[in-house]
Amino acid sequence: MEIRLHYIEQGEGFPLILLHGNGEDHTYFKRQMEPFADHFRVIAVDTRGHGESPRGTGPFTLSRFAEDLKSFFDQHGISKCHLLGFSDGGNVALLFALKYPDRVERLILNGANLDPCGVKLKTQIPIVLGWGLCRLCALFSQQAKQNWEMLNLMVTQPHIHRAELAGLDMPVLVVAGEQDMIRESHTQSIAANIPNSRLVILPGDHFIARRNWQGFNDTVLEFLLDRS
Repeated sequence: MEIRLHYIEQGEGFPLILLHGNGEDHTYFKRQMEPFADHFRVIAVDTRGHGESPRGTGPFTLSRFAEDLKSFFDQHGISKCHLLGFSDGGNVALLFALKYPDRVERLILNGANLDPCGVKLKTQIPIVLGWGLCRLCALFSQQAKQNWEMLNLMVTQPHIHRAELAGLDMPVLVVAGEQDMIRESHTQSIAANIPNSRLVILPGDHFIARRNWQGFNDTVLEFLLDRS
């Protein structure tokens, strides 16, 4: 069932879509809206079941979030955009770009991963333990069920084969923090398997758009405005 995703927008010109991470909403990009809106029509979306967007019924998966984004494009008359995704939002952006490459002019993947093994063990183990506990508690609690659904996205998804990345023919920026929760070797592998990609590792952790926003914004704008 198609839903209407909540979003905010600022600026004019070519669309730049921002996709937040797991358990977050559009406010994650509060440091990006104004600087990016000087150059683009910036649209920050709440994905299904996040922020003010409805959960709807049926499966709660990253692939479905990508289909929601396709519907969002169609609903708002967006034929093509720059697409920036963070963490699970990066995974959704990648799934979308692989399926609908003609809708993406330039792609920015921030802290994305191809599969759950891309996450460092010290981060993933507590997530898996919480996922198991919430699964048990979900038998008695609706809130626990909702928490389990969020954790399930990180424990069981995505599953993108490296060979698929060769099909991306748009310019791609792969960016992560020096102390990211995603293994640096995994991030490097993503960039290495995308033909027209640029890899940037910035000082900071997984949340560089929030905690090193100046470096992040400069890196993204340099990539998007580069016409060489």
